[in-house]
Amino acid sequence: MKLTDDEVRHIALLARLGVSAAEVEKFREQLSDILENMEILKQVDTTGLPPTSQSVALENVYRPDEPAPSLQVDEVLANAPAQEDNSFKVNAVLE
Repeated sequence: MKLTDDEVRHIALLARLGVSAAEVEKFREQLSDILENMEILKQVDTTGLPPTSQSVALENVYRPDEPAPSLQVDEVLANAPAQEDNSFKVNAVLE
C-alpha cells in the first residue's frame, strides 16, 4: 500500500510532528514499506494459534527466602549524612 504525500502530512499532523518536504518523501517511503510488510504478515495462517501478547513465556525467578543476620545499626548509619535516634534523618518532603 503506497501512501500519498497528503496522507503522510495528515499522519504527521495527528502525531503533532512538523515535517519538511524532504521528510514527507522519506516518511512516505518508510511508512509505505511498513504497511506493505504488514500486508505480507496478514497472509500468514494463524488459525489454531492461541492469541498472545508475549512470544516467550515469562516466568518470575525467585530465590528462596532464607533468614540471614542483619547489619548492626552503627554499620548501617556509618555513612549517613544525618542521623537521629538510630535512624536516617531526612528533610521533610510533605508538610
